[in-house]
Amino acid sequence: MPRKLFNILLLACAAALLVALGYWNINPESFAEQDRAVTVQNPVDFYATNTNTVQYMVDGKLQYEMQASKVEHMQASDITLMNSPRVALYRGEELPWHIRSERGEVAPAGKEVELIDQVRVERTDAKGRPTILTTSRLTVFPEKEYAQTQQAVRIDAANGVTTAQGMKAYLNDGRMLLLSNVRGQHEVR
Repeated sequence: MPRKLFNILLLACAAALLVALGYWNINPESFAEQDRAVTVQNPVDFYATNTNTVQYMVDGKLQYEMQASKVEHMQASDITLMNSPRVALYRGEELPWHIRSERGEVAPAGKEVELIDQVRVERTDAKGRPTILTTSRLTVFPEKEYAQTQQAVRIDAANGVTTAQGMKAYLNDGRMLLLSNVRGQHEVR
């Protein structure tokens, strides 16, 4: 009997040693890192390629038409990422503003749109005069019809060129405030 008891005790110690080694090798932080890796790898809940979106106003007039090479929606943050967004912003008028950038981010419920890298806003007025605004980043608040940037801005118009650091644009009344370092070169006609 003592030999049998010794074998059971030896097996119990070996099993306890294996459990202890297994416990030390299984680090709870490693599980968290694996979960984070899965989250980082798969944050997109849906995506679409070569999209074309058309939005109409209440009175049936065209508000905007937008295209993007790829649109991804992030489930956790409810942010939508766009590659190469192109927007024709009509706001019920015949002559649209054409807006494009390399990338874009749309906040939840579309309350804020961040246009990123090589942002270009252009429009030709009824007299055929072009206006082109370029910057590296532009934040648009569609419901407020307001846009702003802290980045360098260049405005090429029919009568000259204006540069500035930062801008606030009130789209509803066509007013722009250039914030600092404003420089202009204009032709008199």
